[in-house]
Amino acid sequence: MLKNDLYLRALAGQPVQRPPVWMMRQAGRYLPSYLKLQEKYDFFTRCETPELVAEITCLPIDEIGPDAAILFSDILVVPRALGWHIEMKPGIGPVLDYPIESAEQAMAVRPVDVRKALNYVMEGIRVTNERLDRKVPLIGFSGAPWTLLCYMIEGRGSKDFAKAKAFCFTHPDAAAYLLSLLTDAIIEYLNAQIEAGVHAVQVFDSWAGLLGPDDFDIFVMPYLKRITEEVQGAPLILFAKGSWYALKQLSGQTRATALSVDWAVSPEFARQAVRHEITLQGNYDPSRLLSPVPVIEKQVKRMIDRFGKDRYIVNLGHGILPNIPVNHAKAFVNAVKTYGQ
Repeated sequence: MLKNDLYLRALAGQPVQRPPVWMMRQAGRYLPSYLKLQEKYDFFTRCETPELVAEITCLPIDEIGPDAAILFSDILVVPRALGWHIEMKPGIGPVLDYPIESAEQAMAVRPVDVRKALNYVMEGIRVTNERLDRKVPLIGFSGAPWTLLCYMIEGRGSKDFAKAKAFCFTHPDAAAYLLSLLTDAIIEYLNAQIEAGVHAVQVFDSWAGLLGPDDFDIFVMPYLKRITEEVQGAPLILFAKGSWYALKQLSGQTRATALSVDWAVSPEFARQAVRHEITLQGNYDPSRLLSPVPVIEKQVKRMIDRFGKDRYIVNLGHGILPNIPVNHAKAFVNAVKTYGQ
């Protein structure tokens, strides 16, 4: 039994004295203890070494004190499993060799045994759970089909992923094939994580908001719906960043346990869109953690008041930034822990 199950109770819609809190990308780049490991080991060595995964995942639990841990990994481990070489370049981010440029290349991508190719993730989960010693739940995750496709076609991060969008609009059949293949892999991957011991999973569709509502219905919605239907055994959170217009749809037409929202949507709008029927997570602007500590404390309490303490998980609207002072991250977490006192 978990010593702190507040996160799981909030996901289940149970009444709580205060909402749980964690931060996306909490196990990394803003922590001095993580930066020391970053100097010693390259990125994918850190992702693929179970003992390092466990150490990094637990750093914020010991230093910041959130109510849940998120496994240290990366959404691009799935394209790596499919055969792409990926390099994390300083100041640039992920760069994929040989991005897809033609329909023929897309149709040539073949499924792989995800459980075998990503077994190191499952080993990381097992070692991490041993190290956590039931302190808090462990969250697993994957990138969503659309977001992974964007990287596989663009070859790197982008403000608009114009190449990826153009490919999908020009070659819709090839795009559908690739999205379906990725969906199959993600379903298998998340189910394997659950079997290995994670308590919940989150699907990151970081670039869904680059699409308008009609294209969201074509390139995002069917695949997220399948994932929520075929991943079983643990709660599942969807995070379609920027897709505020789809909250009602995601709530009513998928089997997601919760929806994560970014800072571009108000708590009132989000609650109304989902008809108060599903747990929401978010939506503090990560840049706001640069505010003075008293401002952070005041804003966090107001955010909880607006969302309501039940069916709510306090989080950022995206990943924590590298330049956030550690004491500001602690202030964010502590403001939630002292809510109502």
